[in-house]
Amino acid sequence: MKFVLDAGQRLFGETLHRLLAGADTPAVIRARACGDPEPCRALWRSLAEAGVLAPAVPEAAGGAGPLPVELVTAFHELGRHAAPGPLAETAAAAELLVRLGGSSGDGPGGGPPTGRSPDGGPSTGGPGDEPGGGPGGDGLTAEWLPRIAEGTAAVSLVLPPAVPYALDADLADAVWVVDGDRLCEAVPGAARSSLDPARRLSPVAAGTVLASGPAVRAAAEAACDLGTLACTAQLVGLGRRLLEATVEYALARHQFGQPIGAFQAVKHRLADTLVGLEYARPLVYGAALAYGSPDFPRDVSAAKAAASEAAYAAARTALQVHGAIGYTDEYDLGLWIRRARALHTAWGSPALHRARVVAALTGSRSPVPPMPSPR
Repeated sequence: MKFVLDAGQRLFGETLHRLLAGADTPAVIRARACGDPEPCRALWRSLAEAGVLAPAVPEAAGGAGPLPVELVTAFHELGRHAAPGPLAETAAAAELLVRLGGSSGDGPGGGPPTGRSPDGGPSTGGPGDEPGGGPGGDGLTAEWLPRIAEGTAAVSLVLPPAVPYALDADLADAVWVVDGDRLCEAVPGAARSSLDPARRLSPVAAGTVLASGPAVRAAAEAACDLGTLACTAQLVGLGRRLLEATVEYALARHQFGQPIGAFQAVKHRLADTLVGLEYARPLVYGAALAYGSPDFPRDVSAAKAAASEAAYAAARTALQVHGAIGYTDEYDLGLWIRRARALHTAWGSPALHRARVVAALTGSRSPVPPMPSPR
């Protein structure tokens, strides 16, 4: 498959690339690692002005969407520059609110309208539930969707088992957790360290119920698929940047009177890395085009499994070609390598997503592999 972006989509990606290139994301990551969140918040405001999250929110709620290809284009650049923050989580939260109904009327891709369950019947939440899937549902979506679209709100969304921890709860304006058929405010615990110095992972407990009923579970599944798609696009962009940096280094580093990139072993390693990324990229855009169809969950899982392995292979190649300098704290490449390892299992491991693909193709209920420890 070959996917070609139109002129507007290319311009959107190029604009974000220039913005992020001038934002010095390595400095933002290092400030975050040292406990200073302000550079990260400033970067978030800049991204909001560029409309990064608008494609995830319908026009009726103040966004520009649903535009899944534009969303993938944006998250490709976010991954390429290793932008920190709960970006995929906020996009997933927008999808969850839209699927619950909200102010947008019909949900994207045939999602349920306000106060409706996925089968088209009235929402069957608990006693006193209002339209939108739960107590105060209309108010919840009416408040948060426009804020997400304009970039004035970041949401850290917990969706067990694929997303068992809250990412960067201290940076988020809201932390939510889906607990069965309930959407609840989350009470974060002490943050745990990650391989990626810009990531904070916090266990959570369910607090105040925001919405309840079968519609919440269906909305959470759709939100998890969209968040996985965003993470997958980040992985492809991240892998691309790792490969670019490694090729540049292989041309500049000399041994035995010639660039190390001239050695056959290095050439083959770089070529294998490129093939993996070029295989994953069309799967990501193919999944974006399948948004709203019954095949979307299957296609997202296929893309996530391929992109996780491709980006991880790119990180291994980068480390091996660079040698010891590749993992020093002073060298920016190490930040991308660590991000690749963290996102490898974020939003579901490759094994989990392969199991989903097998189950979709065979019509079986394959056992879901256990989730690995968070990174």
